[in-house]
Formats: sequence, C-alpha cells, structure tokens
Amino acid sequence: MIQADRHDPTTRAWVAEAIRRVEADANRSCDTHLHVFPLPQRWGIDLYLKDESVHPTGSLKHRLARSLFLYGLANGWIGPATTVIEASSGSTAVSEAYFARMLDLPFVAVMPASTSPEKIALIEFYGGKCRLVDDPSAIYEESRRLAEETGGHFMDQFTYAERATDWRGNNNIAESIYQQMTLERHPEPSWIVVGAGTGGTSATIGRYIRYRRHATRLAVVDPEGSAFYPSWVTGDPAPARGSRIEGIGRPRVEPSFLPTVIDRMIQVPDAESIAAMRWVHEVTGRHVGGSTGTNVAAAARLIQEMRAHGRQGSVVTLICDGGDRYHHTYGDDSWLASQDIDITAPLAALRAFPTS
Repeated sequence: MIQADRHDPTTRAWVAEAIRRVEADANRSCDTHLHVFPLPQRWGIDLYLKDESVHPTGSLKHRLARSLFLYGLANGWIGPATTVIEASSGSTAVSEAYFARMLDLPFVAVMPASTSPEKIALIEFYGGKCRLVDDPSAIYEESRRLAEETGGHFMDQFTYAERATDWRGNNNIAESIYQQMTLERHPEPSWIVVGAGTGGTSATIGRYIRYRRHATRLAVVDPEGSAFYPSWVTGDPAPARGSRIEGIGRPRVEPSFLPTVIDRMIQVPDAESIAAMRWVHEVTGRHVGGSTGTNVAAAARLIQEMRAHGRQGSVVTLICDGGDRYHHTYGDDSWLASQDIDITAPLAALRAFPTS
C-alpha cells in the first residue's frame, strides 16, 4: 500500500471497519477461565492455571495477534490490500491467520521446518500460507524479504509484542488475573509464572505489577537451549541453538524481552517440561502443550520453596495452548525417543509432589 492510500477516505473507512471487526472479536471472546490446580489444603498454598487455550484460535497468542493487528491498523501499516507476513514458531501465526482471514487479507507465515504439523494445518485452515525454513534464525530475514517482495507488512512480533499491548490495563492478561483473584483466599499472588517467547507477556505482566504497586514477583521460565536465561544471568545476549519447546525460548534475545521487569528466571529441562505437560493431564484431565508444562514445572519448584520456608500464598501460571497441537511430537513416545528425551524420572517426581 503506497503512502497516499493511507489518507484516502476509502482506505480510512476500511481501516475503521477492520478495527471494529477485531474489537468485536475481543468482545465476543470475553475472558479466559482461571482453574484451581488441586493441592493439599493443609499447605496453605494455591496454584491457579489461567486457561488461554479457550481463545478462538486456541492459545495465548490470540491476545498478541489481536494487539498486533490493531497496532498495525492504527499505525497505517495495514490496509485493504496488504499482505501480512509473520516470523513465528507456530501459534502466533495461527492466530494472525485467523485475523487476516477476518479482514480478507493474504497471510504468509515464515516458520522453522520443525514446527508441528498440527500448527501448519491450522494456519492453512485459516487461509494462510506457510514458508518453512531449515535454520530457525533465518525466519526474520526471510520475512523481511517477503514483505519487500510483496509490498506487504512484516508484523515482527518479536519487536512489537511489548509495545502493542496496553500494559496499564484495558483487560489485558495481567488485569484479568488480578480481577479473577479478588475472591480467593490469597488474592494477591506471591508469584506469577510465565514463559518467554517474544517477551511480550512477561513485559505486560511485569509492568502492570509495578504500575499497580503489587508485591507479586514475576518468574519467567525458559526451556533448555534458549538464549533468554543465560542472557539474564550473565548479561551477555549471545545466540543459542534454540528451543524444542514450541512457543517459548528463542535462539536470540528478542527486542521485546525486558529483563528489568523480571524478578527471577528459571531454566527448565525439556524432559521436565514434557513430563509436567502429561502430569497436568493426569491430574486435571486437560490436554495442554509443552510450554504449559514448562510453566507448571517451574511453579511446582516455587511452591516447594515456599513450603520449605513456611510461606503460604498463591501462584498463578498459564495454560498457553492445548495438547492437541502436539500429538506427533510431545505426545508421542517414539518422537521423545528420537530426541533422546526421557521423562521417566521427572514424571515420577511430579506424581509424588502433592504427597511430599
């Protein structure tokens, strides 16, 4: 879309209608559920799982995609004929394909070739096209190249995630958590635990905690192979090999990652993440994805520490997406064997956790 089109009355009318449609989706979606994870009452510690898998596109990234579309529309970057392009490990692209279809816009997702086939199928279901690359670090440059080639817009979630979301409120995920906790026995969480993919969720929650003057501490979890945790510990933003846990962990420290709003980072081995994913299903009956397993594994560690120090309180973490997207990977024992991932010991430890 050329610059002059942005001020054309027809284009402005299209943008206004597009924003109405995206906002209407938010109005229909309402809010996500906050589930109590069963723990012994005598501990005086409560664990809650905020279920972001109930969004229309099935993941936490629905919030981000909505914000990115509104940001692009309001900035004049997206118009009635814009090809929308995103670099993604899967879930963000699924959600953006949904919004692109809503606005009748072409959408292309540039993703690592290792992305689960279930996510690829969902993107294509919503009318998007997938461009798979062998090197995960090449998704950014390929996305920019495609945007230039098509005259489209590269959404660039890894840069804009932290600025596209209104961190002061507007029913963002942080405000929603605190509102839903008001009638619980420990209404102000001791810890909120989230993963880092773009860094947008941790930036939103960390800023909100400080802005509203809460005593809650923010723990950000990171899978093995990701650049976030070592950078947070050492201050060195050196690249890493990347993560096998889709949706979180990155081979580089992304621009939206704000270490200054984080109180603690916890690195979780992949075997523990996948064990916790399966344990959540055993305990709650809910099928969840690998990144949820990472969250819950870290939450269990924090709860063990609270008990060791005689502290009571609440811990809140997220169900990022459903386990149906990972039947051919984390849910498949043969895939785990091919990746040399043995979940036997961490799964046994988690099963024993509520009785310890």
